[in-house]
Amino acid sequence: MSAQNRFVLAVVLMLAVLVGGNLLFPPAPAPEGEPPVADTTVEDPEVVVPQDTEAVAEAPGGPGVGGPSAGISDEPTDPDLPGLTPEAEAPEVVQEDVSTSQLVTVESPLYRFTFSDVGARVRSIELPGFDSFTRSGPVELVGEESQGILGHRLLPEAAADTVELRSVRFQVTPAEGIVLEEGGEPQTLTFRYEHPTEPFAFEVAYTFHPDQYIVHARGRSEGLNRGLVITDLGIGPAFNEADEARERTDLGYVVNHLQQGIQSTSMSDVEGRTVVEGPLLWAATKSSYFTLGLFPREQAGDAAYLGGALVQPAPEMEDRAAVSATQSLESGGVFEYRFYGGPQDYQRLSALGSEFQEVNPPGWRWMRPVLRPIVAGIMWVLTFFHTTLAIGYGWVLILVGILMRVVLFPLNHKAQRAQLRNMAVQPLLKEIQTKYKDQPEKLQKELMKLYKEHGFNPLAGCWPMLLPWPILIALFFVFENTIELRGVPFAWLPDLSAKDPVYVLPVLLAVSMFLMQWISIRTIDDVNPQMKMMMYIMPIMMLVIFANLPSGLNLYYLTANLAMLPQSWWIARERQKMRADGPPTTAKA
Repeated sequence: MSAQNRFVLAVVLMLAVLVGGNLLFPPAPAPEGEPPVADTTVEDPEVVVPQDTEAVAEAPGGPGVGGPSAGISDEPTDPDLPGLTPEAEAPEVVQEDVSTSQLVTVESPLYRFTFSDVGARVRSIELPGFDSFTRSGPVELVGEESQGILGHRLLPEAAADTVELRSVRFQVTPAEGIVLEEGGEPQTLTFRYEHPTEPFAFEVAYTFHPDQYIVHARGRSEGLNRGLVITDLGIGPAFNEADEARERTDLGYVVNHLQQGIQSTSMSDVEGRTVVEGPLLWAATKSSYFTLGLFPREQAGDAAYLGGALVQPAPEMEDRAAVSATQSLESGGVFEYRFYGGPQDYQRLSALGSEFQEVNPPGWRWMRPVLRPIVAGIMWVLTFFHTTLAIGYGWVLILVGILMRVVLFPLNHKAQRAQLRNMAVQPLLKEIQTKYKDQPEKLQKELMKLYKEHGFNPLAGCWPMLLPWPILIALFFVFENTIELRGVPFAWLPDLSAKDPVYVLPVLLAVSMFLMQWISIRTIDDVNPQMKMMMYIMPIMMLVIFANLPSGLNLYYLTANLAMLPQSWWIARERQKMRADGPPTTAKA
């Protein structure tokens, strides 16, 4: 069961106890009566072997404004150049060999790109600001099992075959690579391939900024200047989290369609070749905390879109799928795009526009309109206390848990008083039920009179207690998706966004829940057997469920429970006093 499903189960159970306790256990009211995906079979698909390409339905607009998306068939072909003379020599095919290929690096304070001159592909993206929990050193976005990203293919207009450029050798300028200093100027790395005999050349230049994760790419196809360019996004970010099962669940690809909006799909659900028709505002792959995204050129007075996306299972790799995006060659064979490879930082993603911050949105689609403002508010509060008080996020969570109970004290007090009033009426309720058990109409009339005179409302003690739940739910998704809390230690906890490795917090949380229920029912004369059984079973179930949830969530919930204990104890004393005074005898309680 996934973390989200476990958390939903926990919320349902706790709400059932909270609301059901008021409805089913004393005092109880008298009963009145009894998106389509296109799949094709893929046989032994290869990521880097030359393949046929078939055009997909053309999107609105002309070159540079949408255009058709392309799919790739299974049969390999020679890398001929459609449109040139039949006798033309095919581009040189070079199988990459690390010992012979030239590796070129681009370094800045934020990232370290490693390119290969074979295919002009990105073989590594390291992020020095984030530690990997699966290998020594920084986070790696392009795993060793990947064939690289940002490799290119061409589909000339009215041609059935692709021009495979991912396995030809490019000339690199500057050959020694680039080092960008903080605050320095942007620099450009250029790759160029020229056909040995025919008038065909392909060039792509990447412009890097020292303080941005976004990379600007501008390319040109000479000789074949009409059709599509297909750019690889790879098989998704490499695993970097200690909880690989959770990260595997979060692995997916996301597109933002011009009309249909954001569509997110888990890579484990990809069973065959899938064509996502455009126009697209962007296409991306994502893990728990990092993403690789492809955007069209920067808009300057007119709209530019990606033509579509192609997704197919990665061979011999579980829960992985190869994702490519297409776009039309503009006049003169020119194309442009932007690439983002970095953390899912809300501010950075928002600055890119087109709702890219929703590449890994919190919760389920139907919950997001409510969750978004709550999550944003919680993150503002956590960040405010963290920066203003200069304290760690662990102490911030403890502080927020206490403050939440303090702020809600008046509402909780009102709820508890309503429960006391309902319990005071319970003897009169039982008396009426016994007296008129054979007269249903009279029983109903007397019960309604009792409810009205004493202000009995079985739900009066529930709704104020429900207010903390949106915060708890939002916090779950904060820890699931927020890069600021990734890898943050506290006390014995190595990471607030991961589970407690020694399960101390889940055990204490279960104990606190038991104490709250024990204090609540110890003043009841006739304890319902089901209620007593729930007092023991519920904490055990919560221990099992919360054991694998983020330790920061356990810390917050435990703090909130402990802060609630004094009020629960005080209410218990009030119940004892009320029991000593006996049931109400006046018209009003």
